[in-house]
Amino acid sequence: MFDYTFLHWTTFLTAAVLLNLSPGPDMAFILGQTARGGTRSGFAAMFGIWTGALMHVLMAAVGLSAILATSAVAFSVVKWAGAAYLVWLGIQALGSSGGSFIRDDVSGDQGHGRIYRQGILVAALNPKVAVFFLAFLPQFVVREAGPVWAQLSLHGILIIVVAAFIEPPLVLAGGWLTDSLKNNRKIGMWLDRGLGALFVTLGIRLALTER
Repeated sequence: MFDYTFLHWTTFLTAAVLLNLSPGPDMAFILGQTARGGTRSGFAAMFGIWTGALMHVLMAAVGLSAILATSAVAFSVVKWAGAAYLVWLGIQALGSSGGSFIRDDVSGDQGHGRIYRQGILVAALNPKVAVFFLAFLPQFVVREAGPVWAQLSLHGILIIVVAAFIEPPLVLAGGWLTDSLKNNRKIGMWLDRGLGALFVTLGIRLALTER
């Protein structure tokens, strides 16, 4: 079971690294929350994104992602929900007074729990991720290497494992930068404006996405 060649693993891991390095709503949310609230906020966002990604992996493994790939209605519902959520997050950041670095609602377990839940929604409400996993993971299914659902689950989880080597250093670097700028309200305001504009742009881009 799970008997793969060296070429198989080399191809898959290369693709997984490139996938995790590519810009998108997930990475923007992680780095944005790191910039706003520091390292702990960044890690909360990161774990939320991973949880949402794991949901897509499980959906692909049991075939539910096929619904999004084949049903225009289901795809549109999830797409518009995700786009609206990204735009809403962007409007919140745009409306900030620039004090996000020192706001009490970003600190503490309750604030980090909120960021974690937002991360889950950012990842889970992106139908492009579901369709991607459905198209990407089956390419690495090998006959007689094990049950298809197990192979899909293995490769999907490994994509998240690869992310565990790429994203934490970025969060730590962003947290260090945040600590050095946290007393500058003007910089905080411009970071919030930039983050808000980015999320609104990503939301509009998602809304314009076709299957």
